[in-house]
Amino acid sequence: MPLYPEIEPYDHGMLDVGDGNRVYWETCGKPDGKPAVVLHGGPGSGCTPWARRLFDPALYRVVLLDQRGAGRSTPHASAYETDMSVNTLPRLIADLESLRRHLGIGRWLVWGVSFGSVLGLRYAQTHPDVVTELVLTGVATGSDAEVALLTRGMGKIFPEAFERFVGELSPAERGGNLAAAYNRLLESPDAAVRERAARAWTDWETATIPAPPGSVERFQDPVFRMGFARTVTHYWGKGHFLDEDGVVLRDAPLLKDVPGTLVQGSLDFGNLLGTVWRLHHAWPGSELTVIDEAGHGPGNPGAVEALVAATDRYARGRTR
Repeated sequence: MPLYPEIEPYDHGMLDVGDGNRVYWETCGKPDGKPAVVLHGGPGSGCTPWARRLFDPALYRVVLLDQRGAGRSTPHASAYETDMSVNTLPRLIADLESLRRHLGIGRWLVWGVSFGSVLGLRYAQTHPDVVTELVLTGVATGSDAEVALLTRGMGKIFPEAFERFVGELSPAERGGNLAAAYNRLLESPDAAVRERAARAWTDWETATIPAPPGSVERFQDPVFRMGFARTVTHYWGKGHFLDEDGVVLRDAPLLKDVPGTLVQGSLDFGNLLGTVWRLHHAWPGSELTVIDEAGHGPGNPGAVEALVAATDRYARGRTR
């Protein structure tokens, strides 16, 4: 099942969400169709036109947004003067509610990838009455164990890249939370220190995809690179601003009345912790589809097919 054809937004705007932040949003498809909101990953990646194509434009009213500090939202996280203390998971959830009310939407399907699945899960757990369904891929729950795996744990799989990664830190910083240590560099008043740290962080992310050095196009943009690295380390270094570690998985039973589809690549390194399997079994209304030979993210053809099948099914009022 292919992606739907490319479409352009029929409306867009900048929503003032407080704290000096304005969030970019756009709507595509059918104005009176089934509402759905797309939550991008990162955190800090920004939304992309590709995600519009996962929904039948004749059936869906698709809302995309750039989360605080990302994409076209202002102020951008790449700017040193941007106050990151007001960029937290509870505020992102509040932004979703502000946007939903601004657009006059009562309930909507929530689609999320990677960090977007963390945000989508916690949003649905705290606001179950406004979420009709969840469609999640590259699933994560924001636990400390996941962060430790994707930083220190992956060093056992990519030892050469890991040596370069920790080599940017002082010896005293190499034994603790690596994301927090990098975030301290990315908050340095010295622009050269910040730029070196942003490049080292994105080089590590490239190595663990894995992809050849310098081959991830978006990381070649210095503005994207800085904003992305700063935002990821801000969240990863501070427990994703969750109430307590493991709370998303613990509260999975709260989603019992929310149907959900989990699409996960068999080669997604996050599977090493069994997180998506445990989430599926703790969430009575969920289904799990594992895509062979696919990694993290939705680009694999099999993953695309499963994701489009899910949005098609939900548009027609079917949960299975």
